[in-house]
Amino acid sequence: MRKNYRLTGIATAAIAALALAACGGGNGEAATDGATDGATAGGGNGTGKSLRLALNQTETHPSYIALNAMGEDLSEATDGRWNVDVFPNSTLGDQGEYLQMVSSGVVDMAIVSAPQLENINGDFVIFSLPTVFSDIDSQMAVLSNTDIVGDIYSSLESSNKITVIGGFTQGERSVYTKDPVETPADLVGKKIRVQESPVFLAMIEALGGSPTPMAYGEVYTALQSGVIDGAENNEISYHTQKHYEVAPYFSYTRHLVGADFLIINTDTLNGMSEEDRATFDTTWETAWQDHTELWKVNTETAKEEAEAGGATFAEVDAAAFQDALTPLLDEFLTSPEQQALLAAIKDAQ
Repeated sequence: MRKNYRLTGIATAAIAALALAACGGGNGEAATDGATDGATAGGGNGTGKSLRLALNQTETHPSYIALNAMGEDLSEATDGRWNVDVFPNSTLGDQGEYLQMVSSGVVDMAIVSAPQLENINGDFVIFSLPTVFSDIDSQMAVLSNTDIVGDIYSSLESSNKITVIGGFTQGERSVYTKDPVETPADLVGKKIRVQESPVFLAMIEALGGSPTPMAYGEVYTALQSGVIDGAENNEISYHTQKHYEVAPYFSYTRHLVGADFLIINTDTLNGMSEEDRATFDTTWETAWQDHTELWKVNTETAKEEAEAGGATFAEVDAAAFQDALTPLLDEFLTSPEQQALLAAIKDAQ
């Protein structure tokens, strides 16, 4: 079975991916929906069980690259008994539909954002809250530690037939606007696009802004026309969607390290032999490690290319943003179980 990409290979894949995105424009963000045309099947040799995996990202995105390689690894290691067909570009629907599709077995696996899982188990809110994770490496150390997240990952099995396998980073999310932002006071009165999530609404309100829920595909036009004054996301989405053209100031608020999760139908997972399940877990570990390295390389390349296109990246008064956001933890984490999970996460960083 193929091991982790060497860093040089990852860098080559990342640069090629961003070059394609810059030419044609990416579609979709790390936490919400994006759609273009076509479906691409990755991995597999046409025999055995083919796991259909729904993804809302393009073929140039680190998630697709890592998952497609996972399919190839799984097929090779199980002699074709199992493989993964990745369907990108929201071909099989959007993230709002993935939970039901996996639960019912219409598709076997999907990548969904933390707010989607929060809709069926409120404890997943912890993965969407600001200040929980200090950086990507700390986040991934937690998301891959079953001693910390094992119980919450299995919490949907009996009720929804959904098992959470693990997480992908969405990177550090920051604010980008038409005007410079240095402190929360600079966001007062500004309309900032957010995902439709209570946490995201409260987060922007805490910073003094006016949260504006909106489909991600509408953000460029809304920025261009003045319907909104800014948005929040990572450098990769900022670059691939060319939002730097209409919101040239990217301010490193680093208010959140976001997460996506790989989910699988529980019955499908339980249908694997003990040996094949172990192989599946090994290929997933390689996939999230590949994804993390790809993310870091793509982030640097995205920043460079956005700067070349006129974007300005600037640090902010980090303490002021931290002070404004910290109270959200007490507001949203109200049960002893949630507080215990937060304590375990903090102790691991």
